[in-house]
Amino acid sequence: MQSLETLFKSRSYWLMIAAASLAMLVIALYYQYVLGEEPCQVCIQARLWVFALLLVSMTLAALPKNRVLRLSGNLLALACALGLGERAWFLYQLENGIGNGSCEFQLGMPDWFAIDQWFPSLFEVRNLCSFTPEMLFGLSMAEGLLLIAGLLGVFISCALVSHQMAGQAESRSTSAPG
Repeated sequence: MQSLETLFKSRSYWLMIAAASLAMLVIALYYQYVLGEEPCQVCIQARLWVFALLLVSMTLAALPKNRVLRLSGNLLALACALGLGERAWFLYQLENGIGNGSCEFQLGMPDWFAIDQWFPSLFEVRNLCSFTPEMLFGLSMAEGLLLIAGLLGVFISCALVSHQMAGQAESRSTSAPG
């Protein structure tokens, strides 16, 4: 337990999340540019959540160790994992004909955040939503994203619990008579 707490307080924790985010982006770009699987609106929205997670994790890895920053970073990272999970679930539903969602041929961001126009090679919608490609172990990309988002959510939640437990231990040690 102590080693996990040490990990969650370290730069290595943030670098692990950054590496996972970067790997997801590289895989997405491999499927797009090498295998010819053009991304849909929901795929690009999921990619944006992964990119946000990369930015959060790289920022926290570069900042000095600070309890408040660590808590804020973990909350932002959890929000990114939840956002990724929501988009993956939506894509899974579209892929399997569940629910009543639909997909457009544009990203749907406000004009002031035209990231698809600023970085079209990363964030331009190039297809309508349909079946996602098969990946490892026979999982579709939507199923893989659901699994990864869930694992990230659990991992980051463990860091938040560790953060809370460390805070309680600190408050007990400072309030103990001595």
